[in-house]
Amino acid sequence: MGAGAFIEPLVVVTLLFGGTWINRNSEYRLFASSRHDRYRPSHARSDSPDSIESGLESPTAVDGLLPRRLPSPQPQEDRWRKRELQLFGFRRAVTSPNTRVFKDRFLSRLLNKLPFLVEAWYWALIYWVYQLGRAFTAVTLVEGTVDVARKHALQLIHIEQKLHIFHELAVQHFFLKHPTALTWINRIYSFIHIPGTILFLVWLYYFTTTRNRLDERQAGKRYGEIEGSPAGPRLYEARRRTMAVCNLIAFIVFTLWPCMPPRLLSDPDVPGDVGKEARSYGFVDTVHGADGAGSVWTQNKFCNQYAAMPSLHFGYSLLIGLTILTIPLPPHHARPIVVRGPLPFLRLRLPSPRRVACVLVGILYPLTILVAIVATANHFVLDAVAGALVCWLAWKGNRILLNLLWLEDWFLWCVRIHKPEVGVVDWLEGLGSRGSVDSARSRDSEDGVWRGKAVV
Repeated sequence: MGAGAFIEPLVVVTLLFGGTWINRNSEYRLFASSRHDRYRPSHARSDSPDSIESGLESPTAVDGLLPRRLPSPQPQEDRWRKRELQLFGFRRAVTSPNTRVFKDRFLSRLLNKLPFLVEAWYWALIYWVYQLGRAFTAVTLVEGTVDVARKHALQLIHIEQKLHIFHELAVQHFFLKHPTALTWINRIYSFIHIPGTILFLVWLYYFTTTRNRLDERQAGKRYGEIEGSPAGPRLYEARRRTMAVCNLIAFIVFTLWPCMPPRLLSDPDVPGDVGKEARSYGFVDTVHGADGAGSVWTQNKFCNQYAAMPSLHFGYSLLIGLTILTIPLPPHHARPIVVRGPLPFLRLRLPSPRRVACVLVGILYPLTILVAIVATANHFVLDAVAGALVCWLAWKGNRILLNLLWLEDWFLWCVRIHKPEVGVVDWLEGLGSRGSVDSARSRDSEDGVWRGKAVV
């Protein structure tokens, strides 16, 4: 692995900190002396009428465009809050601490300034719990488990042969004949999965949450309007939960039903008819060979080599692709292009350039990952099918993780931190003399669609 052992984790850390900076709350002043001052702009304001009319600057009471008013007194926070647990029709109301009583503490203000730190924590928690589970399985493997994993892999081959979908060898042989393409497909398999997933989360948070902050100056964004996806923050939250549920389901499956990847079937030391049949297919380990592109994520003693079923490489890529493919766009970016013909009734409606880009990325990304996992002999086609099924189950059942919010309340209460709400409520606290903002939200789908409007 060499330098990759340091460079690859550094790339991940850079993406997380870069996402934290991109999604920072630019209007929030971390070290202000009072709650009201924390929401005042930290940079100079232009007083020209043009800047106010353009919407790039926000009017204040000094401009005479807003009534002068003092900040309204903040009501005393309740110490307790209600949460509802829901599971298969069962519902129960539970009580948990209201962490808003800690909203003025430094760590709470830091999260208000850098709200993506919460998402970095969620990602680290989800990823490392999953990896620690895989590591425990890897270090406790016995020879019998390896034999079972090999037999399961051969069973998958037999099923694919009956279904006439056993094309893994043909795909790998094609790339073996084209070394340059093989080199790139190895790199895609090794280096895209984790950084690509983090980059997707950074972008989705920015597009659904950061760009929809109503009272924040941003380049190319009019004051008081949303410029991100109309789906709003709930879309991001649902996708993040879906990835967590994907990990949970996958961990259960490969623990109960270990499966060897095709690349390990060519082990020359396996005796008997099983070993002979496994070697007869001739799969090649292109990633971890002498000319491969091994990664610190796939090549360490704590990596469970017998967790091919299901393929989260494909499951994650499918989730990412479908999200990008179907992401609601702002009206001015979703507006189709109308091409008029020589006659008035001859008109051709074409999708907007951004919609075309979303469709292309949404299709090509999971397709590229599918080719990579098959060509490198790391997964069977049925592994990808199982990954898609896991993705669908997690997509449908991601709200089950909302039952853990009451536990999170207790944890945050113990560490005396208030997590800012995703959206605009906490961020718009203390607006005081700058007017008031009415955030209208509506649940139009499972993920939720919200629309905000500034009232001054």
